[in-house]
Amino acid sequence: MVWLGSIAFDGYPEGLPAFILNADSETYWVNDVGAMLQGRDDATLPAQGWPWPWPDSRTTDYAYTFEGGVVLACAFGHSWWRAAEGEPEFVEGSPQVEFPDMSAVQRIAWDKRSGIIMLRADEDG
Repeated sequence: MVWLGSIAFDGYPEGLPAFILNADSETYWVNDVGAMLQGRDDATLPAQGWPWPWPDSRTTDYAYTFEGGVVLACAFGHSWWRAAEGEPEFVEGSPQVEFPDMSAVQRIAWDKRSGIIMLRADEDG
């Protein structure tokens, strides 16, 4: 599994272009994902380092891969499904997907690329 990049928002299947979810060759997949990432200001490319404060994609809302001639998706690290067919209902206790540990290339982003929303309240209310 090779990390092509990440986006901070709209990673759910309905937020991605249909041609990404329906790619039918690894070459198209890699090229289409690369083009999509280049057009977003919330994208992180591998040269920028792993942007998340967690070490792998098991806590990422949605992760995608191309395998066996189809695009697969998983939510929060639970079971792959065909991305173009829609998300199955989550089943408690479903198996966790194995992802590579990205700690060695981690460079946490706290800007638009992070997708993390931080709220604070003043002590005075």
